[in-house]
Amino acid sequence: MIPLWDASRRPVHFPVMTAFIIVANVVGFMLELSGGDDFVLRWSVVPADIVAGHHWETLLTSMFLHGSWAHIIGNMVFLWAFGPEIEDVMNPLRYLAFYLLGGVLAMSVQVAANPTLTIPCLGASGAIAAVMGAFLVLYPRDRIRTLLFFGFFVTMAYVPAVLLIGFWFVIQLLGAGIGAVAQVNTGGIAYLAHVSGAVFGAIAVGWFRDRARVAAGAAD
Repeated sequence: MIPLWDASRRPVHFPVMTAFIIVANVVGFMLELSGGDDFVLRWSVVPADIVAGHHWETLLTSMFLHGSWAHIIGNMVFLWAFGPEIEDVMNPLRYLAFYLLGGVLAMSVQVAANPTLTIPCLGASGAIAAVMGAFLVLYPRDRIRTLLFFGFFVTMAYVPAVLLIGFWFVIQLLGAGIGAVAQVNTGGIAYLAHVSGAVFGAIAVGWFRDRARVAAGAAD
């Protein structure tokens, strides 16, 4: 399943920070392509290095790196599907803080669970999972325009957010349950980061909501 956009609502404000984050990820990926493996290894999270007290800044920088074209395109599609509505109920700066904190927390959980791991972990998935967790809490009944794949057959459907995000979350739980960190090029799929990011987003969205902004949007 590939979510495209929320068919039930449109954000009141243009999602300037979501767009900025997407641009930042594209720039980061371009730097990877020009910098090669040395760049990726320097700015990705290597859990064993973090535990040893080195390169803590990579908990932040790794959020803007990706292992392949498919990795970054997939992540940015998910971010654009759910991010604008969450930014709309916060404000751009609160949303940025929420996004970054969710990503750092998610990757920190992955490091804590795999402290001796030497595979570099990278990607925006933990932060995007926080956005998805927030969306699930706020708009579980919204219909998400979604591409569905059945072998070679592709169709479009409107899937309730609670089913789409819920199914995604179950897959992440299963991956975390078997302790999987699957290597993707020079990075990894950190299922625990996805789970913890989503849980953070579901819990923290209430703290980051801009109630004056929400009330103004409702009045409009």
